[in-house]
Amino acid sequence: MPPRRRNAPEADAEPPPDPIELLSPTRRATLDHAAALLSKFAPTPGALGDLPQVVVPSEHIVSTCLACRDDAELDCRMLLCLACVDYQERFELVYFLQSLANETTFVIKTQVPYETPLLPSVTEVWPAADWYEREAHDLFGVSFEGHPDLSPLLLYPEFEGFPGRKEFPFYEYREF
Repeated sequence: MPPRRRNAPEADAEPPPDPIELLSPTRRATLDHAAALLSKFAPTPGALGDLPQVVVPSEHIVSTCLACRDDAELDCRMLLCLACVDYQERFELVYFLQSLANETTFVIKTQVPYETPLLPSVTEVWPAADWYEREAHDLFGVSFEGHPDLSPLLLYPEFEGFPGRKEFPFYEYREF
């Protein structure tokens, strides 16, 4: 008998639960409200761990962010973080939003193609996006249309390549 693989799924194992079903009732209500509010932007509701999230097409990112900021119930007036994730065939931008009044966190995700990483800037929605977008530009090569200044934030101007990308030859790089 061959040895049993420890990480292999059991043949009769139950599928993992839907992440949305694991949200608390309050967070589920937040997700339902956001999905209704953003319905014209074709959101895909989901959950990132225990946080409600929606995925929207990149052309709707500014409108989605404005709606989340200006809606009295969501009240996402603070951008906590903007992260870029390299999936090699695409980039995913993850916006973590906070409502101080409601003490809730909400996540918006959008994707851009690897070959042409271009996305509208949300610096007009949240000025805090400035450095996050500059960082994504420095490390991954994502350009943000309408950003006031995409000058290097972390790297020197003559640096070649994008060291945040998985394809970057990090161990071959020599500075001197």
